[in-house]
Amino acid sequence: MTPDPLVRHKVTVTGKPDAARTIVFINGIGTDQLVWRHVTPAFAAEYRIVTFDHAGSVPSNFADFRCNQVRYLNAKGYALDLLDICTALNLPDDTLLVGHSLGAVTAMLAAARQPGRFGQLILIGASPRYLDADDYTGGFTSRDIEKVYEALRLNYRSWAEAFAAHAMGAAHGQPTDRMADALVSVPEDMMLTTLCAVLQGDHRSMLSQLKLPTLIVQSRVDYFVPLAVAEYLQRQIAGSELAVIDAEGHLPHISAPDALIAVMQRFMAAHGCPPETPPGAGAPGEAA
Repeated sequence: MTPDPLVRHKVTVTGKPDAARTIVFINGIGTDQLVWRHVTPAFAAEYRIVTFDHAGSVPSNFADFRCNQVRYLNAKGYALDLLDICTALNLPDDTLLVGHSLGAVTAMLAAARQPGRFGQLILIGASPRYLDADDYTGGFTSRDIEKVYEALRLNYRSWAEAFAAHAMGAAHGQPTDRMADALVSVPEDMMLTTLCAVLQGDHRSMLSQLKLPTLIVQSRVDYFVPLAVAEYLQRQIAGSELAVIDAEGHLPHISAPDALIAVMQRFMAAHGCPPETPPGAGAPGEAA
């Protein structure tokens, strides 16, 4: 793997260079760091903003992913990458992590691994386990997950288009097409590795280790993560807050950035991060 994590993950630092606080945004499957471009401007005047690309998500780090592909069969590999980035940037221990989907699990695992490393968590469309269990509703049966793998192997492009349509919800059109393009740009075997990490992971046992102020953001309608999962997270993460926003789809930072910004700013103000930029800086846009 490329030794320098800042190069490997195309780490970008924007916002206020000398800000007292830093926000790290962590994206999910099918998007690169540009997916946050409708949200980050609302915080750029007062915070240092860090975005990056997961290994295996963009052509520039495909080789790094293949060099250690087994690392990414579990979301813990992505958490280790995040910790490497934070160390390389020498980020302060009050850094705020904002993660979406796989990025949310990455944030939780990193915070559990190094409890004193971060200040707050904002988890968007997060799920610690997608597979249903006797005492848990994840939203997918074993057969559902098998069908995902089968569909991908049968026709990668068709699977990507269906995945993007479900992810975007009602926000069809160019954003859906662009997300499908981004998905199929990743070699099929690498996408299967990432999907295994997501769909077969079970991270429920570590939730009790999270002691940070945590905001769980849930879209009103999300094909991939039912409300029951968000409610489960709220029960399991001590002192966490749940905000259900008026958004359809798994990517509210694309479909409803204003609503997401508003709940983020309220949470941050309540935990020592006063907002300086009013809600409304974001605008609906396209998937990366």
